[in-house]
Amino acid sequence: MRQWLGSIIFTVYLFVSVPIYGLVVVATAPLPHRGTYAAVIAWIDSVLFLLRWLCRLDYVVEGREHLPTASAVVLMKHSSAWETIAQLRIFPPQTWVMKRELTWVPVLGWVLWLLKPIAINRKGGAAAVQQVLQLGQARLAEGLWVVIFPEGTRVPEGETRRYGMSGALLAAAAGVPIVPVAHNAGEFWPRRGWLKRPGTIRVVIGPPIATAGVEPRALNEQAQRWIEATRAAIRTQP
Repeated sequence: MRQWLGSIIFTVYLFVSVPIYGLVVVATAPLPHRGTYAAVIAWIDSVLFLLRWLCRLDYVVEGREHLPTASAVVLMKHSSAWETIAQLRIFPPQTWVMKRELTWVPVLGWVLWLLKPIAINRKGGAAAVQQVLQLGQARLAEGLWVVIFPEGTRVPEGETRRYGMSGALLAAAAGVPIVPVAHNAGEFWPRRGWLKRPGTIRVVIGPPIATAGVEPRALNEQAQRWIEATRAAIRTQP
């Protein structure tokens, strides 16, 4: 009962706080990008704090020593809403490849626009890939990291889909490494449902994959093998 109550209160906060914090973030538009980003991080911190306090759900990050000192492309599984929030705290200042429809949402879309997303039409095919390459290289040149969910959408825990090539293509074109990331957030914050299970989410950051002189398809396959194998290991470990 306590877990359900905490989960409901937390979820209500999540929905109510978005427009409130969102308007605060929008008010920072005249400031440098770092000011807007700091306002977003304040909301992220409030969410992660309440998740620990109300739902008894925390997280631990392994492999931080693998993070490059300069911008990189992160490939990460997408199995819950948790990683879309926590990734801002785990990785350096960043932007994301996401479906363009999110930028049409009132307030939330305005905030996302201020954070310089790579908003694509997921049905755009080659045009969408070119947009990722063009905008992605520009964002990396600005010093931002680019986070990509290579399966393109949220995938239920324990399942996998074909990894799209845009992340590997971008990293190869920009000459930056790929950082593979596995986690088990979907076990605790399922794709659907209000209940958040208590425990500790494990996030594992893999060694960066050098892209120089390697075919993008081979890079993509290497990242997928590491992510899926590490995810399977997390599932089998206590």
